[in-house]
Amino acid sequence: MKVLVLGAGAVGLSVAAKLSTVCEVDAVSRRKNAEAIRAEGFSLSGIWGSDTGHFSISESVPENARYDYIIITSKSQDTESLCREYAATLRDTETVSLQNGIGNEEIIGRYTNRVIGGMIITGFEWRADNQVHVSVEAGPARLGRFPEGLDDPVRTLVSLMARAGIRVEGTPEIRSELWGKTLYNCALNPLGAVMGVPYGDLARPAAWRIITRIVHEGFAIVSAEGVRLPWKTADEYLEYLKNVQLPATALHHSSMLQDITRGRRTEIDFLNGAIVAKGAGHGIPTPVNACITDLVKFREALVLQGAPG
Repeated sequence: MKVLVLGAGAVGLSVAAKLSTVCEVDAVSRRKNAEAIRAEGFSLSGIWGSDTGHFSISESVPENARYDYIIITSKSQDTESLCREYAATLRDTETVSLQNGIGNEEIIGRYTNRVIGGMIITGFEWRADNQVHVSVEAGPARLGRFPEGLDDPVRTLVSLMARAGIRVEGTPEIRSELWGKTLYNCALNPLGAVMGVPYGDLARPAAWRIITRIVHEGFAIVSAEGVRLPWKTADEYLEYLKNVQLPATALHHSSMLQDITRGRRTEIDFLNGAIVAKGAGHGIPTPVNACITDLVKFREALVLQGAPG
């Protein structure tokens, strides 16, 4: 079995390190990460263990390489350009989106007819260019044929990841899982970035009032999209978020905060920004999601030295 991890940042490098214990793995990453890993190796710490990983690392896909699975873990704003660059490699290959937000699978589907959706609620934090700490985990990763279904290639990948020590399950309803994670991300990720706090601090009353409005707007969009979630109402999901997901990830610092700290653009357009865009299409007002989207873009612009917000 041979796997390519494409757009390997903190998530992708951690997955590559784990998978490299059970199969052959190539990872494509940013130059500074690739150079640091080639010079000093890769170090993984935290709840996923201390595997160093034995995978090939480069800044581009090796020429004429072919893979059983391609796992895309890039930031959502990079999905289109990655797929375009490696269209020949993706064609007719089982390709997994293990990313945040809404719309990645649809983009990948323009380049291959074998799309697997992936959902992972695990906290990955950079410690150095070649070091990632896995801080928290709210549940097992889930994989399914996109937009729905559970077939042999998905089951094979689930088995492979499980053998590598990653908690993972197959699901026939991956679209529902992706929207469920998007609600979680929309509720916590941008507010944690704007305020510069770990998720646990967002249980404070003033923050929770903002989160409640974000989730209610998001739930209206989910209903308009015809997506079935495990929770019947926004308030039912908010109870689950407050009592299960938030305590499990209380120590985590949001990926948007990490992006801003490292001078990079965030995935806001694929999270709260996607809620706003779909709300406009359905004629549903989403003022709180629009506000938090603009706040994150404002902070991005300040960090990126005056880039348009």
